Amino acid sequence: MDKRQIKVAIILGGASSEREVSISSGKGVVEAVKKLGYKYVIIDPAYGLNQPNSEENFFSQESFSPVNQKNYIDIINSEIFDDVDTAFIALHGTWGEDGTIQALLEMRGIKYTGSGVLPCSISMNKTFTKVMFKHYGVNTPNWLLIDTDNINIIETIEKINSGLKFPCVVKPNNQGSAIGLSICNSSDQFTDAIKLAGKYSKEVLVEEYIDGYELTVGILDGHAFPPLEIKPKHDFYDYTCKYTHGMSEYIVPANFPEDVLNNLKHQTMIAYNSISCQSYARIDFRLNKELVPYCLEVNTLPGLTSTSLLPKTAKAEGITYEELVDKIILNSLR
Repeated sequence: MDKRQIKVAIILGGASSEREVSISSGKGVVEAVKKLGYKYVIIDPAYGLNQPNSEENFFSQESFSPVNQKNYIDIINSEIFDDVDTAFIALHGTWGEDGTIQALLEMRGIKYTGSGVLPCSISMNKTFTKVMFKHYGVNTPNWLLIDTDNINIIETIEKINSGLKFPCVVKPNNQGSAIGLSICNSSDQFTDAIKLAGKYSKEVLVEEYIDGYELTVGILDGHAFPPLEIKPKHDFYDYTCKYTHGMSEYIVPANFPEDVLNNLKHQTMIAYNSISCQSYARIDFRLNKELVPYCLEVNTLPGLTSTSLLPKTAKAEGITYEELVDKIILNSLR
């Protein structure tokens, strides 16, 4: 296959709260695609038909023009996609990781990287994902789903005290990158946590807190990479620890007994298949003090920034960043 004859549309940015992370992922993909020899075009769907006229403007910290999710339809339907062989989706969050952009590309008849519409839409809804986990026997923390339009704080706290207990985790039901997430050590912190999560989603997930270790497992072509342990400098793996160099320590392969690591990989594959993922993904876990894994969520479009976890797990198997990007592109073309 002559890569010089293949044109890749690298879709980055977008209009979600994870726009900045998406731009960083996209920048890494652009550099890899250059080295691999593909033809490429960079597209920020949030700009619509008003795309930047220079590569540098795609990666600027300041928006080139107003961003809006309504612009997605105009750009997907434009002639810029006429000679594209596949789209590399480097978007994160709403309108990118939730099946929306995937559906638009399918309607246009354009191949794209990663999972399809249904796996993306399920994985973006943490409650739907956990329901699938339960059905297929994947261990996951107990939870409570709250509609912020109809919440009674006192009754909710009573439910937590009689079931999940404090501390508990409060987070938006459909966000990533730990945006809007809080760990509530007591009921005194609960109202503020609900308000924070409610800024990003009408539905808020209250989840059992698993005291222990933070791990993640990457997958490519149906193969689980060695589990990676995350040791954040903060109390939990928040946005700052995720995307700031030096704010987290990463150990891969994770330093746990082989049977524990094998169980993590086994649970990873069940979780991956439970929502019919394709090509690649990353599955996040908490491991309790007794080394029992609890699956948190599936990332159908895991980050590809310089600090991202999927490239780190791939590297543990001898796969470079460029090779990872290449395999993802080739998967989409098949």
